[in-house]
Amino acid sequence: MKLITEGDINPYYAQTLCMIFFPGAKFGVDEAVENDTPVVTIRVTEIEGAARAYASIRIGDVYKESTRKFDYRPEMTPERVRKIAAGAAMLAVGEKFFGYQPSWGILTGVRPAKVATELLESGLTPGRAREALRRQYLLTPKKAALAVEVAVHEQKLIGTPDPRDCSVYISIPFCPSRCAYCSFVSYTSPRLLSLIPDYMVRLCADIDRTFAQIKRLGLHVKTVYIGGGTPTILSPKQLEMLLGAINRGVDVSTLEEFTLESGRPDTITAEKLSVAADYGVTRISVNPQSLDSAVLDRIGRAHSVSAFYEAFATARKSGIPHINTDLIAGLPEDNFLKFSHTLDNVIALAPDNITVHTFCVKKAADILREGHDIYSLRGGEAGTCVDYSQIKAQEEGYFPYYMYRQKNTVGNFENVGFAREGTEGRYNIYMMEEVHSIFAVGAGAVTKLVHIRPKNPKDTKIIRIAPPKYPYEYLRSDHRAEEEAQIDTFYGSELLDE
Repeated sequence: MKLITEGDINPYYAQTLCMIFFPGAKFGVDEAVENDTPVVTIRVTEIEGAARAYASIRIGDVYKESTRKFDYRPEMTPERVRKIAAGAAMLAVGEKFFGYQPSWGILTGVRPAKVATELLESGLTPGRAREALRRQYLLTPKKAALAVEVAVHEQKLIGTPDPRDCSVYISIPFCPSRCAYCSFVSYTSPRLLSLIPDYMVRLCADIDRTFAQIKRLGLHVKTVYIGGGTPTILSPKQLEMLLGAINRGVDVSTLEEFTLESGRPDTITAEKLSVAADYGVTRISVNPQSLDSAVLDRIGRAHSVSAFYEAFATARKSGIPHINTDLIAGLPEDNFLKFSHTLDNVIALAPDNITVHTFCVKKAADILREGHDIYSLRGGEAGTCVDYSQIKAQEEGYFPYYMYRQKNTVGNFENVGFAREGTEGRYNIYMMEEVHSIFAVGAGAVTKLVHIRPKNPKDTKIIRIAPPKYPYEYLRSDHRAEEEAQIDTFYGSELLDE
């Protein structure tokens, strides 16, 4: 599509507004305009005391336009005001053109609860915050209520961050097979899987160095999260090697949580989970995504429905305290009847956490190569599935404590983590809400250094350090020394002594 921006508006934000109505759109600077090429114009101008925005959509001979104005306010930055005006104009013209209003209004970012948190921190009551989200950001009442509820729970869990707190993420970027919708940096071919032994040696050496640096800097590790890929692709001996390295670096009994993202039922065995329990793991995931065989086949999952039940039973018997299950609403071949069956049967197993994602396809996903149009403006039955998950979960004693959104999500919906009281997954909140630094180890794992200044929490300093993305690059790279130097510079004495 062709996007034309004029005035003081962030081009990336303008693109995210377009993607509400044109999911999966690609933007070219010099793209030729064919008769069926959508052309969107977003223009922001200044008028006395306000930002005025104009938006138009043209496809062939069909043309619609709208304007909106938003006053500058002391509690908002000028950039925020311009975004609100531009978003309102784009939603108005989108409704004229498509007859569609997105449930999340003009909020296009990953963290919708962040805006709710800002409203609450400004002194608004939850009711007033919901009203502001509906009026200013054009959310539907139920999404406004969800954002505020998640924000309240997140802030309760976060408390007052200590600048010496941190978490550690460890990457195992290998999978036994690749799901059709996946674009993570994970490897499945025999040649690439043969890298695992050498990768483990290098990874454990870097784990030792990372924890040594954390100790030298006087930091306190709150959570450790082993993600992927599929970490339980490792053999029991490899898993013992990995968990042993972590136990050398930190007293795991002092952690708030120690997570092993096992995920794939076809990789879970009693022996592996016994090793995990022995080394102090407190959280694991057993992820069916769906309990319908046709849906599993369509998305390339290698496990059967019965394999999920067997893996869940194995996890329950392992003695690991907390189990999460991931489900996805809006999958190909799925519908409300199938999804509700999946959710009801997962809830019957009584996991501590249930995370309900909305189907999202990345640009590198295999499913896009099949020639099917998997993007959906309204999301089909996905919206009904998402609504049902939130009603049913809360009826069964789960509450929403964690939420994020992604681009190109079916129906523009959200991903929500539900938990029973006292079983929340804290790492996800700390990482998403940028509460403290995340030290990342392994290929494709990005370290995020965060410092929230006590005298001015909004003046947060954040830098990211990315190691080599692919395992074969990681193995031959001497990146660790440079990363350590960057971390030492960030954690200067004046930073920690504020």
